Amino acid sequence: MKKFIHTVDFISEWTALTGRWFIVALVVLVTAEVTLRYVFTKPTLWGYELHVMLAASAYILAFAYTHRHRAHVRVDMIYAHLPPRGQAVIDFLGTLLLFFPFIFMLCFVAWSWQYDSWVTGEKMPITGWYPPAGPLRTVIFYGLCLFALQAVVHFIRDTYLMIRGKPYD
Repeated sequence: MKKFIHTVDFISEWTALTGRWFIVALVVLVTAEVTLRYVFTKPTLWGYELHVMLAASAYILAFAYTHRHRAHVRVDMIYAHLPPRGQAVIDFLGTLLLFFPFIFMLCFVAWSWQYDSWVTGEKMPITGWYPPAGPLRTVIFYGLCLFALQAVVHFIRDTYLMIRGKPYD
């Protein structure tokens, strides 16, 4: 069990470290696009769609990492005042009743969405550039599946804390 947990944690960390380069590329691309548009009056056809693809990829690849470090925004007027075991009970119930059904449905939809995109050769029609939609949809599917795996890891940790009264690792 520990090997599974540490593997998912490692993949989440590695994915976030890789995904942060998308932000660097996005900053460079936006700077170049703004310069081309307003200084040289020569905007690119592909700039906007590439911005969307890079930003969406960076966001979705950060979900699991953020969940791993419990950094998602939460309303914690009561939660913050509970002992760790009480927090684990709330996390356990919230994950079991709300998060798992939602994330597994999203993963299923993302799978069919990306599969259909590759099979049909779908193009993104926002501008006249028409890049393939498959790569972005595959990144979205990967990010959601990793987010779900990270939730399973937290569920295991919360269950252990709830039952034993001490952290798993």
